Amino acid sequence: MYETFRPLLDALERLGVDPRALERAADEAERTGRSIRSVLINDHVVTETQLTEASADAYGITFVDLVGYQLDPAAVAAIPLSLVLRHRVLGLAVDEHEIVVGITDPGDVVALDDVRAATGLVVKPVVVARTELRKIIERLRREENDLADVAETLRAEQAANTPSLTSVGDDAPIVRYANSLLEQAIQNRASDLHLEPTEHDMRVRYRIDGVMHEIDTVPRHVQAALISRLKIMANVDITERRVPQNGRLTVEVNQRSIDLRLATLPTVWGEKIVLRVLDTGGINLKLEALGFTPANYRRFAASFTKPHGMVLVTGPTGSGKSTTLYAILSAISKPTINIITVEDPVEYRLPGVNQVQVDHKAGLTFAEVLPAILRSDPDVVLIGEIRDRVTAQLAVEAALTGHLVLSTLHTNDAPSAVTRLTDMGIEPFLVGSSIDSVLAQRLARRLCDWCKQAYAPTEAELAGSRWPADLAVPDVLWKAGGCRSCSGTGYRDRIALHEVMPMSPEIEKLTIARASTTDLRRVAMAEGMRELRIDGLGKAAEGLTSIQEVLRVAV
Repeated sequence: MYETFRPLLDALERLGVDPRALERAADEAERTGRSIRSVLINDHVVTETQLTEASADAYGITFVDLVGYQLDPAAVAAIPLSLVLRHRVLGLAVDEHEIVVGITDPGDVVALDDVRAATGLVVKPVVVARTELRKIIERLRREENDLADVAETLRAEQAANTPSLTSVGDDAPIVRYANSLLEQAIQNRASDLHLEPTEHDMRVRYRIDGVMHEIDTVPRHVQAALISRLKIMANVDITERRVPQNGRLTVEVNQRSIDLRLATLPTVWGEKIVLRVLDTGGINLKLEALGFTPANYRRFAASFTKPHGMVLVTGPTGSGKSTTLYAILSAISKPTINIITVEDPVEYRLPGVNQVQVDHKAGLTFAEVLPAILRSDPDVVLIGEIRDRVTAQLAVEAALTGHLVLSTLHTNDAPSAVTRLTDMGIEPFLVGSSIDSVLAQRLARRLCDWCKQAYAPTEAELAGSRWPADLAVPDVLWKAGGCRSCSGTGYRDRIALHEVMPMSPEIEKLTIARASTTDLRRVAMAEGMRELRIDGLGKAAEGLTSIQEVLRVAV
């Protein structure tokens, strides 16, 4: 009798629920054909929390509390909304082989089979509370309806030749949908939101911890309205679609003001929009918190604590160069020194620092504003990026005339910064005399402390990573797991890998002699420089990241 739900009843009995009440509920379910779950809840035999915990116990699977849970956008998008609404399931985490699915009734094999067929992935169910799942699904349905409302309104406007949807009030579907995209991006710790037009629709992606996640698609006929709405928010000309534009906007999320930087790019299928999230509450501007090893910190701190000279931070876009420079300013800023920055754009406002924003339309470029800055009696000058010979020449001259100059370059490693400046046309003896140190940097994802898994490394893995002979091989390394805290990815936040090259007398001689990057690297390593990869492997040995992640970002 009622064998199908006997495991659930037994689990509830273990939680202390009256066995007689459970038997009466089971009889009622058999007699009326109602589900045992609805009888238990609606007849107030058990609470929802008890039912959820018992379901997890009965099926031997994990219970996940959705309150405050950070959803993985890729996992949510992996299951079609029609299936989500039909079966009340929700994607929580996903990788290339498996998807973790939140469900209230893990015995619903039809729902799990449909998810498996729709995604082509192995389905790992976890139990979630019905009320919290309903709230999230309702929000997803509302966002889908907003998008449908936008499309329908646009069709009606086109037929009636009425004004654009972007001119309506704050309760318009396009406004709600745009706000929802921004809010989700911030809540999911995204650093960038990408809206990318394609031939048939628009792809929406978030970059989280340096990795892109596709979270939605927008119909093509809604594309123009969504772009226009975001451009209006950023005070950008909505009629100009042929040239790149830049803007800035501020949104309120959880009673916090978050700045975003908007950039447009004309493509063959329309304007691409990228929104960079400038959340100062999400960064730590203390150098000690940026992942420096003690040795690297001592070598690097010796340069920016001097009263003059040039300190360069190198790396590709998105490697944390600006954050490191801001952390240096925070470390050295005090009332007795005058700090002036010139940036394109100013990403974070720093108290006690004079910050200048480049304005190309007004002719206010790095090269134009630097002479004015040097006439403003600075002690420290931060130049957002050295892009051309004129800027490089001014930076070198400032460093040689008693100023501390901080700036960035786009090079692959620290020694390449020296040859890059000489390639720009700066005399080698000036490069050697002005530079005090170069820091190369990459960002690797940090392993989640809650779910990282220890394992014994194999000989093949160590050989493939080119494990250095002077770095002790640990008994265990760590790899990504997957839990609630990291949305099932195994990683949460990022850690910097560093390569610090001080300008020693020997390296200065090689610079003046126009030596190759290979020769500079050889001498720098002989003097104690640790390559990015080796610094990363050291952090993998400490359990901060994984070998796979180090090799992803550092060759």
